[in-house]
Amino acid sequence: MDVMPLLLLVAGSAAVAAAGRRVPVPVPLLLVAAGLAVSYVPGVPDYTLDPHIVLPLLLPPLLYTAATDSSYLDLRAQARPVALLSVGYVLFATFVVGCAAYLIVPGLPLTAALVLGAVVAPPDAVAATAVARRVGLPSRITTILQGESLVNDATAITAFKVALAAAVGEGATWAGGIGEFLIAAVGGVGVGLVLMVPLHWLRTHLTEALLQNTLSLLIPFVAYAVAEQVQASGVLAVVVVALYLGHRAWEVDFATRLQEEAVWKMVAFVLESAVFALIGLQLPVVLKGLGEYEGADAAWYALAVFLVVAVARFAWVYPATYLPRLSARVRAREGELSWKGPFVIGWAGMRGVVSLAIAFSIPLTVHGGEPFPERNLILFLTFTTVIGTLVVQGVSLPPLIRLLKFPAHDVQAETLAEANAQAQASRVAELRLDDLLADERNALPAPLADRLRMVLERRRNAVWERLGQVNPVTGETVDDTYRRLSREMISAEREVFVRLRDGRYIDDEMLRTLLRRLDLEEAAAYREAT
Repeated sequence: MDVMPLLLLVAGSAAVAAAGRRVPVPVPLLLVAAGLAVSYVPGVPDYTLDPHIVLPLLLPPLLYTAATDSSYLDLRAQARPVALLSVGYVLFATFVVGCAAYLIVPGLPLTAALVLGAVVAPPDAVAATAVARRVGLPSRITTILQGESLVNDATAITAFKVALAAAVGEGATWAGGIGEFLIAAVGGVGVGLVLMVPLHWLRTHLTEALLQNTLSLLIPFVAYAVAEQVQASGVLAVVVVALYLGHRAWEVDFATRLQEEAVWKMVAFVLESAVFALIGLQLPVVLKGLGEYEGADAAWYALAVFLVVAVARFAWVYPATYLPRLSARVRAREGELSWKGPFVIGWAGMRGVVSLAIAFSIPLTVHGGEPFPERNLILFLTFTTVIGTLVVQGVSLPPLIRLLKFPAHDVQAETLAEANAQAQASRVAELRLDDLLADERNALPAPLADRLRMVLERRRNAVWERLGQVNPVTGETVDDTYRRLSREMISAEREVFVRLRDGRYIDDEMLRTLLRRLDLEEAAAYREAT
């Protein structure tokens, strides 16, 4: 097995993503453009998307990391708009795009057109998360987009299976399709509910952070595989498990949390970078089978389908947003609603690698051995729709959000809330410390007891100091200056330890022990700052 293409893909996409952080162009778009450019470099191998790799091996960890970073409580509060988008919109888009493609493309059967509709229906989880993270959307809009992207793949995959069964002549019916969707949805949620408690118990009872993080890396694949094994939705199983584990992450050992955060940041960075690069690299593969269509016709079909996809999202988002608000109860619960939020949600419908992976899973032949009708054209239209949404919407979304001038986060109010929370926690911790020190089994010398109280007071005052005046020379708060000086002192200690090792006064094992102690102290100072 030649692993060099895989290594080149990972290294190249990571390098482009790293460079993209220094330019104003969205990183996903930069990766897609790099993939398009590299795809025609002589000697570059064909990176054909294999659905048997993308869906079970790339999708679960991407969903898992997005779900664990989401808020279960926020998603529950936005359950109605999330459900309307992740289920209602996907089915609506499948039907509208399918019917439009049937009318636009001569000779395209309705069943094959509905297959195309299901393929391009779901906005991409990776794209939505990347955009929301980059542009700083209001929390409610971010929650809705993230929630939609976590669940809509399950709806689209089920709709695709039903449309595909009809297209290949397996006699699918509407009733059968609805039944299959319900079985997949209920089964996926059920598998997630069954797995989440024992997996969390196992995470909290493993005694080593290394073992706990190994389990963490396996969890999304286990949840997906178990659900798919029983013909349920692996996507929903992963999302349910991840939301539960993320909600209960505070019960896990601190070392595990620190290590897990670093591990999953690395995994997400590598996979997201590779996924967007893979999209661009599909161009030669897609064009290779398009020979029967003239360039002008294919371009017209691609533009038409892209426009239908974009318009259909607005056609769903605004009624789905405002019709429920005819209820006085909904209006009272949700308050005033600006037109800006639904507009951004309507425009933020980028498609991604899941659509391409589903499209590549379309079989070559139908029942009876005949070629699948217009399979190559469906692949092409899927590719152009993905590229079109990433380019047009991905590029325009950040300036659009700046133009709409959403209310900025109230930093002062957020800091005040944080300070109040820290003050309450510190009071409880102080009482707990007094109770512990009153027990003779916990007797400590006065300097050490005072040190515990000083650390507690330092933590309590640190947030309040951010509300105070800043240094007129440096612009730093007192807390900022304290952390900077602390890290400078740690840096000076680190240089001494290295010099002592180089002079053979201590060995490397002792150096690692001393450096780890300093690293933990510096990490604590850094985490306070963020």
